[in-house]
Amino acid sequence: MTHAPHHGHDAAQAEILDLDAEVLAAKIAEITAWLPLDTPPRRIVDLGSGTGAGTFALLDRFPEAHVTAVDSSAGHLRRLRDKASARGAAARVRTVPADLDQTGWPDLGTPDLVWASASLHHLARPEQALRAVHRMLPVGGLFAVVELAGFPRFLPEDAPEDRPGLEERCHAVGDHAGHVPHRGADWGPMLAAAGFTVEGEQRVTVHIEAADDPAVGAYALVSLRRVRDKVADALVPGDRAALDRLLDTDGPRSILRRGDLAVRTTRTVWAARRTG
Repeated sequence: MTHAPHHGHDAAQAEILDLDAEVLAAKIAEITAWLPLDTPPRRIVDLGSGTGAGTFALLDRFPEAHVTAVDSSAGHLRRLRDKASARGAAARVRTVPADLDQTGWPDLGTPDLVWASASLHHLARPEQALRAVHRMLPVGGLFAVVELAGFPRFLPEDAPEDRPGLEERCHAVGDHAGHVPHRGADWGPMLAAAGFTVEGEQRVTVHIEAADDPAVGAYALVSLRRVRDKVADALVPGDRAALDRLLDTDGPRSILRRGDLAVRTTRTVWAARRTG
């Protein structure tokens, strides 16, 4: 994250981040295992850490490492520290509040690995941040960028039965209303322009059925609630009513009563090294 939101939005976003981390844990572990590292990193910086999905995946992957988690949200960092304490990993985690769009970042040390997952596309000036990372890393250091093409999808394309295609229409309205110019960008050329050598790129396809993970339903519910908050006023009445029926957890058409939910999304990973 880059700009601290108000408390209510902060808490809702934290819930989504926690559920995303839970549902996608195996995929995140695959990404950390794929990174081209000759020796395990000892000092890691997690840029735009949120509530710690990447931080804890990296701590699990590299048991000797220490992570500096950077985020603009005090609430997210507090939640991350609480998780670290609960895991007995408080001594391995440092949290630093910072807005990555600002110049003059706080001192983040000299890391072996910098990790930025689903955070760079929020920046107004990502080129500035990439150059800052290049300066921070020593020669040979690695920068791992993980980005998503768009918001996860949960419903089949022909659902719900009374308003087929509702989810795509909601996202189309939301994308038009709040365009994020760097979401879905090809970060390879931007990394090269900042002085990095891109050593690898991997596209990770996610398809997790609710039958295989009970957290998928909760993830779908809180995610579509967030979508509704953004697009309700712009939806046609029929779509708004259908979305409300899905989000009514006591109603017969609640999204939690559906047996056809799945998390469908893609992540792309770039591994970039400072070579000079």
